[in-house]
Amino acid sequence: MGKKKLDSKSDRKFEKKVQFYSKVKDAVTSLSAQKSITKKKKKSKQQRRQKKLKAYNLSSLLESLPEVKASKKPGCANDSKLTCKSRQMLVLTERDRISAVLNDPNFQADPLSAIHQYIQNKQPVVEEQPKKKVNKNGSRKKKSKASTGLQSMEM
Repeated sequence: MGKKKLDSKSDRKFEKKVQFYSKVKDAVTSLSAQKSITKKKKKSKQQRRQKKLKAYNLSSLLESLPEVKASKKPGCANDSKLTCKSRQMLVLTERDRISAVLNDPNFQADPLSAIHQYIQNKQPVVEEQPKKKVNKNGSRKKKSKASTGLQSMEM
């Protein structure tokens, strides 16, 4: 009788160890599977980033745009290198300019209209071409021969 109990007890211990090792093995395989899934996700994130970067790549647009030559004033030739002497010169010229503006009779009479007039004079004149009339459906309006004939008679 004693041997039967020992065998059954050792059998139970052996069964428990086998179950434990099988659980450990299952856990390891599931973790390795999850690791491979996360690696795939990381790759897809990198691919998405690269696609976004390609979408924001504006070098081809930059090549097609015409180059604009910026007009540089002799007084403001190098704003990035503002030395002590150039800063003093800038302060002096701005002081003279503000005193001239404040002493201007047009500015003293109506400051806002004087500023508006100054801005209007400084802006370049842009010639606007007359816009072509467009119908509701998006097509241009066609003039019939009869309507053009009537207009020429009215002149």
